[in-house]
Amino acid sequence: MSNSPGPHAEPAGHHQSFWLWVMCLTGVDYFSTLGYQPSIAVQNAGLLAPLATVVLVLLTLFGALPVYAYVAGKSFTGQGSIGMLARLVSGWPGKLMVLVLLGFAATGFVITKTLSAADAAVHVVENPSWPLKPGDGETDTRQLILITMLLLVSLGAMFMRGFREVIGIAAGIVGVYLALNLVVVGAGLVYLTNHPELWNAWVARLAAGEWYLPHNPLGSWQFAGWGGMIAVSLLLFPKLALGLSGFETGVAVAANVRGNADDDPAKPAGRIANTRKLLAVAALVMSVYLLGSSVVVSTIIPPSEITPVAAAGGYPCDAAGRELPHPEDWPKKPAAGRALAYIAHGEGTTKAVCPLFGPVFGFVYDASTIVILWFAGASAMVGLLNLVPKYLPKYGMAPEWAAAVRPLVFLFTAINLFVTWVFNASVDAQGGAYATGVLVLITSACFAAVIDVWQGRTGSWLRRLSWPFAAITAVFVYTTVANEVEKSFQGLKISLFFIATILVTSIASRFARSRELRFGGFKFADPDSHFLWDTIRHLELTILVPHRPGRRTLADKEAQIRLEHRIPSELMVVFVQVELADVSDFEHEPVLQVVQEEGRYIMRITEVASISHTLAALALEMGKVGRPPEIHFGWTDETPVSGTLGFLLFGEGNVPWMVRDLIRRAEPEEAKRPLIIIAGTA
Repeated sequence: MSNSPGPHAEPAGHHQSFWLWVMCLTGVDYFSTLGYQPSIAVQNAGLLAPLATVVLVLLTLFGALPVYAYVAGKSFTGQGSIGMLARLVSGWPGKLMVLVLLGFAATGFVITKTLSAADAAVHVVENPSWPLKPGDGETDTRQLILITMLLLVSLGAMFMRGFREVIGIAAGIVGVYLALNLVVVGAGLVYLTNHPELWNAWVARLAAGEWYLPHNPLGSWQFAGWGGMIAVSLLLFPKLALGLSGFETGVAVAANVRGNADDDPAKPAGRIANTRKLLAVAALVMSVYLLGSSVVVSTIIPPSEITPVAAAGGYPCDAAGRELPHPEDWPKKPAAGRALAYIAHGEGTTKAVCPLFGPVFGFVYDASTIVILWFAGASAMVGLLNLVPKYLPKYGMAPEWAAAVRPLVFLFTAINLFVTWVFNASVDAQGGAYATGVLVLITSACFAAVIDVWQGRTGSWLRRLSWPFAAITAVFVYTTVANEVEKSFQGLKISLFFIATILVTSIASRFARSRELRFGGFKFADPDSHFLWDTIRHLELTILVPHRPGRRTLADKEAQIRLEHRIPSELMVVFVQVELADVSDFEHEPVLQVVQEEGRYIMRITEVASISHTLAALALEMGKVGRPPEIHFGWTDETPVSGTLGFLLFGEGNVPWMVRDLIRRAEPEEAKRPLIIIAGTA
């Protein structure tokens, strides 16, 4: 059999770098959430934010990290959990599942870019040095939209330069940003150590029930003391799910991680190990920063500077007394969306935290935050550029240009601008969709791990089931559902728009491209088949007769075909048996075996997605040497409708007519076209 690249072959066209630098590319997405995560945690979990963050960190280290370490070992070419599921579930159900997951992935990656750029715009506008001071609400929104769009366009322009430059820039941005956050969070923790009264005041508020919760998930039914607080935190942590945003991106860029020189392309152990290092280091670093920033923000910044929620809880109200359940509608507070920047500027009561903090340090910190939030879209762009060409063009569900980088960058940038305009560059308005995309992809990774382990084991279901992965899957299913219910399914509604767009365009593209030859060349089952193939195709004239085994003997079939088609006895008849595999595939490389039975030659072709395409490709390949062959068919009683549907969905139907059409499209010179002959009633 020929040595063609398999599903895990070494990726072509990917610039590979040291894993730590590639981690910085995922880190611009993952670590940049520090720009808004601490304040979002307080807005959603009140003063219980540190406890909810502990739950989030535990789920990160003992849930998401083990799952994605497993995924990295199974999908090291950048396909992530979607790639695993695509291999585990075949046929049209598998293709449909991949398209739906691509919709969620597009939601997560697109909103990553627009949300991060929008938050960068917030840091620009609210920086004390910004010359255009905010005016009324409409003026503020216009500023945010224009700045966000400018950031998105400039990011797209940078990707036109190439991937190598993107990784180098990301490493510098992440290094500076983490160093500045280390100063802010570290100084805050030192200040808290030297002023234990702040910690005591936080504990006293918790004990008194002053949690600043907009909504208590337990309602009036509560546990007393720390048990109650822990119970509430367990229910609240899904609202902090944005802190899990880097995992799918981490495996999406696996193809760009440099492995060992002696790596086996079929299973590059070095690249897999380095990808796991990338995931582990990123998770550990982010966990430390999440915990530290949550404690600092919750204890040092007065809650009233972050959230309009009262100490006793409940949603804030507008001027007419109506409750405002959605954070994007809440009155803006000075530290909302920028809690760590608030400390870096030494605003309000945080002036005494560190003598370094103030306008100068705050300006530097804001500049770094703006840059990393702007560049956070780079990791999302890499994720999209790694995923889309691997699936949609390969499935025939996108034009061929969708496999090229620059057209995709242009398309995604246009989509980002549209999303920014629709959501008025609001961070809060996009948070639900962002969390939905992140959580669905992580949940799909969990299911992929469970299914893969199940298929790799034998015995009873108790033995085959991976209980740790199953438990993690259950937690993430709960987290995803809880997030959707809390956000009134806002994220799901936005994701459905992306899913519907992908499904409609994919179906239209598949229909439009259905008559492309989509043939990648034959693979030969053995050397004898290759030799016989070369022998037969050099004959003066070859008569090809499609044959389905089991209906009649070869002798009966040959006698009938010679009689009805008036084929002289001196011309050799070659029977062709085509065996369908996954008919939902688009491009295929069939396996050809040539054998002799009862003194007759049979070409057995397997791993086929479409009978018509295979027969057309076979005839055209034979026609490249000598006289084009003839393909003789019996008459079919199929109706045009059933035949067309069979051709589009099941790889068969209206075979003679489709073969003729495919040949006419593929070979412009009539003299070089194989002949299609239909006769008789067989």
